[in-house]
Amino acid sequence: MKICIYGAGAIGGYMGVMLKRGGLDVSLVARGAHLEAIKAKGLTLVTKTETITEEMPASRDPRDLGRQDVVIIALKAHQAWEAAEELKPLLGPQTAVVTAQNGVPWWYFHGLEGPHADLRLRSVDPGDRQWNAIGPERVIGCTVYPATEITEPGVIKHIYGDQFGLGEPNRQESERLTRFADALTAGGMKPRLFSDIRDDIWLKLWGNLCFNPISALTHATLDIVATEPGTRALARNMMLEAQEIGETLGARFRVDVDRRIDGAAGVGAHRTSMLQDLDKGRPLEIDALLTAVQEMGRLVKLHTPYIDAVLGLVQQMGRAKGVYPTFPEQSSVVDDRQLVAS
Repeated sequence: MKICIYGAGAIGGYMGVMLKRGGLDVSLVARGAHLEAIKAKGLTLVTKTETITEEMPASRDPRDLGRQDVVIIALKAHQAWEAAEELKPLLGPQTAVVTAQNGVPWWYFHGLEGPHADLRLRSVDPGDRQWNAIGPERVIGCTVYPATEITEPGVIKHIYGDQFGLGEPNRQESERLTRFADALTAGGMKPRLFSDIRDDIWLKLWGNLCFNPISALTHATLDIVATEPGTRALARNMMLEAQEIGETLGARFRVDVDRRIDGAAGVGAHRTSMLQDLDKGRPLEIDALLTAVQEMGRLVKLHTPYIDAVLGLVQQMGRAKGVYPTFPEQSSVVDDRQLVAS
């Protein structure tokens, strides 16, 4: 099986090394000093018990790598939108595309029946760029649970976790899904297959949509956000709004809201990814975590006052600091956004 990791950063690089060690034919798309280090001396993964270095073909240009059986997109949502057209040289007639990202995916309504079938979310795929360039029929949904970081170019540190949620958007079992799960297992990772991957997407999103922006706005670590009465109450109200939206659209939440918050508190003094990005001046992943949930709430005619307030604050903070990327096709007025049917 030929697998290309598009975005061999912290998570993508971790997956690449583990898959390569499991005997898969792996190539990487990366850039900058990280790419140069990989080309010069391989990609190194540092775990708590060992250091692994694997040499793999790596390039900035996907045309150098050819058609693949599986492409894993390990970019943040706004980066994936920007790169959609660049993926095309990697895609053959049967290539599967694994979206290993946080937040609401652009393909969310593909494979569903009823009035919302194949609706497109402008907040995460304005202009239908990914829908048209990749095609939702290629997608395998993926939720990512490991924590990793790039410590220097060509070197990734694994902090914790080895689990990935997987599922077909159409809720069907498939040979390609089983083969990819087997590939992850061969590499020492732990895939969990879901009859509806959207349930796991919501569970992961449930925490990200509140803990990330609240921590970025307050500069508080996860344990404080989840236990300080004011921020805990705010997070809880945001999560209840999101739960109502998710359940109205058919999702199931397998834990209750207080257990989910307590679980986050138990992680300890963790700096969320949005807070880390803010501190480093990197673009903030706001739309996939928050704006899309607001958009979905409007679709099902549910009010989201807590989500709206936090979204407005974090968007303005991002604009003021120059770290909130906006899509050219997006309306600057969120109320004007509409879902477009295929």
